[in-house]
Amino acid sequence: MGKLRDIMVREMQLRSFDPRTQKSYLKAVEGLVRYYGRSPDKITCEEVHDYLLYLLDHQKKGWGTVNGICSSLRFFYNKTLRQHQSTFSIPKRRRAKPLPAVLNEEELKRLFSVTRNKLRDQTLIMAGYSAGLRISEVVALKVANIDSVRMMIHVEGGKGKKDRYTLLSKRLLLQLREYWLEYRPDHYLFPRCNKHKNSQCPHISIRTVDTMFRKAKARAGITKKGGFHVLRHSFATHLLEAGTDLRTIQVLMGHAVIRSTTGYLQLTRKTFDSTPSPLDLLKVGTKTSKGLCNVNGSRSMGNTIP
Repeated sequence: MGKLRDIMVREMQLRSFDPRTQKSYLKAVEGLVRYYGRSPDKITCEEVHDYLLYLLDHQKKGWGTVNGICSSLRFFYNKTLRQHQSTFSIPKRRRAKPLPAVLNEEELKRLFSVTRNKLRDQTLIMAGYSAGLRISEVVALKVANIDSVRMMIHVEGGKGKKDRYTLLSKRLLLQLREYWLEYRPDHYLFPRCNKHKNSQCPHISIRTVDTMFRKAKARAGITKKGGFHVLRHSFATHLLEAGTDLRTIQVLMGHAVIRSTTGYLQLTRKTFDSTPSPLDLLKVGTKTSKGLCNVNGSRSMGNTIP
């Protein structure tokens, strides 16, 4: 792309795009160039739509992936080439919306106990769960973000570049003190290099933490789907079950709209605790393979339930 690439990078930098977003936008345009084998300023809007259709129908890419590529190409044509009349879009498609997994108490205990680099990895997992942090927020934590007086964690530059405060667990604080005595971090809480003395040492990578978590999950015998983010879902769900109101959880999670938080009502056991199954409301017994069972679960014939 040459000069056009430089212009596109400048336009993204002017808008303070995240480096990962810049990389994704450039990759989308490079994919279009490879497909047609010519400069993107020589590719028409109709050809762009044909390319998007190719990604959907032949490459079998997901709607979300193609929609992201579409947004990248729209930015390139509108902001880099100044072709404001160029518009690209793909119709919304119905897609399955599976509920996220939630870890129970026993699964969390197993997860904490099977980490290989026990002190560091256990601290990472406990921080993610106890404060409802995204993986990008955990790796970027600084020593100065831990406020042990107010018992809060300052999350800097979360999703949407927004700061927020969340809970600092008493148990996590004890874990962090033990961790600090061992590693002595002086800037990032989880530096890439162990026991560093250089404040410029970068923090541990997202990929490293994601790989660590998935391996720990496998060793713990947890078959539920999901990576590190399952800890965040568990945090919100368990708070709801403990009686925390939705507005407080919204603030702790950093959700821009309450609708994102209300989704956890579908995951919490508390929602259904006071709602009996209609089967249990029946006044008559139900037949089982070993006799008649009363509505309270005990058998009127045969052996009792073990």
